[in-house]
Amino acid sequence: MTVKVLLADDQALVRAGFRVLIDSAPDLTVVGEAANGHDAVRLARETMADVVLMDVRMPGMDGLAATREITRDEATAGVRVLVLTTFEIDEYVFAALQAGASGFLGKSVEAGELQEAIRVVARGEALLSPLATRRLITRFLDGRGVSAQHVPEDLAVLTEREREVMILVAHGRTNDEIADLLGISRVTAKTHVNRAMTKLKAHDRAQLVIIAYETGLVRPQSR
Repeated sequence: MTVKVLLADDQALVRAGFRVLIDSAPDLTVVGEAANGHDAVRLARETMADVVLMDVRMPGMDGLAATREITRDEATAGVRVLVLTTFEIDEYVFAALQAGASGFLGKSVEAGELQEAIRVVARGEALLSPLATRRLITRFLDGRGVSAQHVPEDLAVLTEREREVMILVAHGRTNDEIADLLGISRVTAKTHVNRAMTKLKAHDRAQLVIIAYETGLVRPQSR
């Protein structure tokens, strides 16, 4: 299957560069380009892209608002958003993940990394490495306080195993790594992750990470 990608960035040269890198992969194709958030939302609906590469700082509707609208609209609920950032960690990344983004990627990324990142997000996985997750959470949660807007009142709806799996997800573990650590099959690990997301109404794994830290299930640690 070919993964359909929508580019959302207010700089035409940036979009052109990403288009070349993406279209060079046989299993990826660019289906549209947007210069602002309004166009990104509209094109996400029209093209039914699998993944949106979303710049945050755009005129009019910014990438945060566009991400929120795309991920919460039933018509585009299956569309994954991959946030583009100038730096690996910037002031908008955490807000973007709260808005429903599936991960983040630096604009200086190499072609192979970009292509694989798109594939990962298209599969419904979160693009959050353990190091990046730890840095992100430490910066934005440790000592700053967090918004309780999307925090569930109780994690009692989860089984003990689901909470255990959720902790590992929050530390950036993949399904294969979770399976090895807990001595279960990959399918079982994935089932526990999916059940936790369903019970907590998490859009994807990235949202599960946010909830894990916001509820205090996992605490930030220093680098």
